[in-house]
Amino acid sequence: MSKTSDKNQTNLPVIPYDRQDDLHYPEMLPDADLVIFMAGNQFMAMTELIESFRSQYPEIRKIFYETLPPGLELKQILAGGAAFRDNIIDVYPDIYTSVNEKAMKALVNNDHIREEDYCLYLHNRLSLIVPEGNPANITSVGDLGKEYVRISQPDPANEDIAFHIMDMYRDAGGDALVHRIMEEKRAGGTTILTIVHHRETPLRIAKKTVDVGPVWATEIIYAKTTGLSFEVIEPGPQLDQRNKINYYVCKLSRAPHPEAAEKFMYFITSPEAGKIYQKYGFVSDIKS
Repeated sequence: MSKTSDKNQTNLPVIPYDRQDDLHYPEMLPDADLVIFMAGNQFMAMTELIESFRSQYPEIRKIFYETLPPGLELKQILAGGAAFRDNIIDVYPDIYTSVNEKAMKALVNNDHIREEDYCLYLHNRLSLIVPEGNPANITSVGDLGKEYVRISQPDPANEDIAFHIMDMYRDAGGDALVHRIMEEKRAGGTTILTIVHHRETPLRIAKKTVDVGPVWATEIIYAKTTGLSFEVIEPGPQLDQRNKINYYVCKLSRAPHPEAAEKFMYFITSPEAGKIYQKYGFVSDIKS
């Protein structure tokens, strides 16, 4: 990292002030062996994944990784850094993952990767989390269009999950429901955007400042381990986007640590990594 006084932060994306927990081992940045920008909703599996990777490649010890929303991480790559508190994080990643193929196409179009440099490696699905007792009496996705229902809604400007959620709204009620939730209710104050939804939505649910939050099914599995009180409304297989939510991984063409990046690409697409992901509720197509 460098101080903001040392570099011009104009046009750099801003990492929210309270997101220190999504910047893992920044002290390793000066001489890291590997830098990874992971789509943030994988945060619950990362400790085990990194430990397993290190056990296979003990020579790769110093690993810095982020678990921010992939849209924000993409902005970092394209801008050449990000502002965080009074610092600039100007590190360039070796590996980037996203839940939106458009992000990979953006990297291709800006000469950060080639078409053949990314691949599909994982799947997920959507669920609705509500406070214990379900005070708003939500029974379906369509209920989120009701005036009084307060939604913790990921912002499409930063969070790729938002596009899958909007597809779910569209499947449930057409463009009218998308407009209702994303425009009308946002203007009315009952659609409340997040910046890092996997950190903000559970807190809002716990405090009952919102009535519902669309989240990854994997985040619900993790939330159950934290003691958070909540209930789950399942949209059902016709709406939860389970056949459309694809995770992509790539090695950047200008990866600072190309050999370590190749090893991580091999690991993340291996049966061992697939088994770890499955423990946390992800869907892996990788066969042993």
